[in-house]
Amino acid sequence: MTSNDSRPFGCAHPTPFEEELVNAMNNFANSADAPTFDAPGITRRSRRKRATAIAGISAALIVAGGGTALASITGGSDAPKSAPAAAITAAPAKDAATLLFVHSEGMTIPIDLLGRSLDDAKGQIQKTRTKLGKVGEVDCGKYGKPGTVIQVDPHSPKTVANGDTIDVTLCAG
Repeated sequence: MTSNDSRPFGCAHPTPFEEELVNAMNNFANSADAPTFDAPGITRRSRRKRATAIAGISAALIVAGGGTALASITGGSDAPKSAPAAAITAAPAKDAATLLFVHSEGMTIPIDLLGRSLDDAKGQIQKTRTKLGKVGEVDCGKYGKPGTVIQVDPHSPKTVANGDTIDVTLCAG
């Protein structure tokens, strides 16, 4: 077509080609089946996907909460260590203030109580569902901080489980 043959948009007289094209498109549209739309199926699938996503997120939160609980039992990496390095050498044995707690699922969890206050030690003992036994004091000289744990009994390499009694020895200063 040349510029002289072109018509303005919306002209009332279509060409024979345009008429034939519109008729062919109408025939095709009238002969094709309408698509099926399964609204209940789509709803079921979306609910199933949502439920699966919620279950996955819940499982991840439970795992994270369990890890947090485990970290609080073991003292975690953020637990305050108030004992100076010299106090460690004043302890009677290398692991004298470390509990080896045997979890009900068979895991052995080391709990380091060295340098913690009696209240912190009681908290850890309660978390492991063991009992606090005798609390004694020993003079640890200038190397220990008064009122902090320097020894527990039984200690590593012996293990403790729920219901066991743990004796604590504090630094007298």
